[in-house]
Amino acid sequence: MNIGIACYPSVGGSGILATALGEELARRGHGVHFFSYERPFRLPADAPRLHFHPVVINEYPLFKYPDYTLPLSVRMAEVSREHRLDVLHVHYAVPHASAAILAKSMLPPERQPRVVTTLHGTDTTLLGCDPGYGPAIHYALTRSDAVTAVSAHLKAETQRVLGFDGPVEVIHNFFVPRAPRRSREAVRRELGLKDEVVLLHSSNLRPLKRIDLLLETAARLRPRNGFKLVVLAAASFAPFAADVKRLGLKDRVIVREKVNEIEDYLQIADVGLITSETESFCLSILEGMFFGFPSVARRVGGIPEVVDNNATGVLVSSDKPDELARAVNGLIQDPKRRLAMGRAARRAAQERFSAEAIVPRYEALYRRVCGGI
Repeated sequence: MNIGIACYPSVGGSGILATALGEELARRGHGVHFFSYERPFRLPADAPRLHFHPVVINEYPLFKYPDYTLPLSVRMAEVSREHRLDVLHVHYAVPHASAAILAKSMLPPERQPRVVTTLHGTDTTLLGCDPGYGPAIHYALTRSDAVTAVSAHLKAETQRVLGFDGPVEVIHNFFVPRAPRRSREAVRRELGLKDEVVLLHSSNLRPLKRIDLLLETAARLRPRNGFKLVVLAAASFAPFAADVKRLGLKDRVIVREKVNEIEDYLQIADVGLITSETESFCLSILEGMFFGFPSVARRVGGIPEVVDNNATGVLVSSDKPDELARAVNGLIQDPKRRLAMGRAARRAAQERFSAEAIVPRYEALYRRVCGGI
């Protein structure tokens, strides 16, 4: 099959998932065509059957703000016509699903690709509540040939927030770990680590990630010199520097911004720490599972679909830093339990959230919407 994929190219769960899906589809013999305003950061440049079609955004004086949706739709239509795409698989309802539906309408009926829309969270939980976007998202979903969500939680939220009553198939995220580029010892030397337990937090630092709660939790861990918190930030950490100083964490927190080779740091972590207000899935937890360490996280959103409490990680039904710190301390001070949980987490990740488990479900969906081709 020939499959088009539209996603955001920046560091983030949806882009990582979309890129990994494209790579796996290409390995399985499909032609895969990516659309975005720049190359997705994990998309290889020379892999067979993988193609990238940049979308040029022109800034005309007529428009106060540059438009992306229309150039994206035109690019999708052009590539669909030239390469006879069977499916446009778009990640996020706006602007990608809207652009795909417009692109489809530009083509004659016999050349129209099917549109598959995957919801990742913000398109429902944030934009879906906005009266300026909600109706457009609802329309995009009703006009899609198939809709998927990355968790049962997100499916329920989509139905509740948008009043969408069409079918939504839950297909969880997956992760394909790459080999670290540097040795574990080299990364530990770079970070100045000795024998401390390494806590890892990876996110885009948006308000719902609750970085304030992350730091308050770290400030309550004892002994203070028994851990280092490594933050992999997809945005500037500068707004939180004052909190780090106020909480006396300056020598406990290590920040690395806009890291592409995340596996270098995953290999040195002992415990993940996620303090989000909500998560549709939380790919950061799954990344840690593949590298054999458990996470402490709040019991919110789709996280309980990823973490088996007290088996592959620890879920806390509270936003109190003392309770989160108690859970983290329990793993810091009990290395045997921590290692056993890490081994169970790796097994669960490989069995339930590997490419081998998830990608065939997307292939089956494509065949279904295309009439079994």
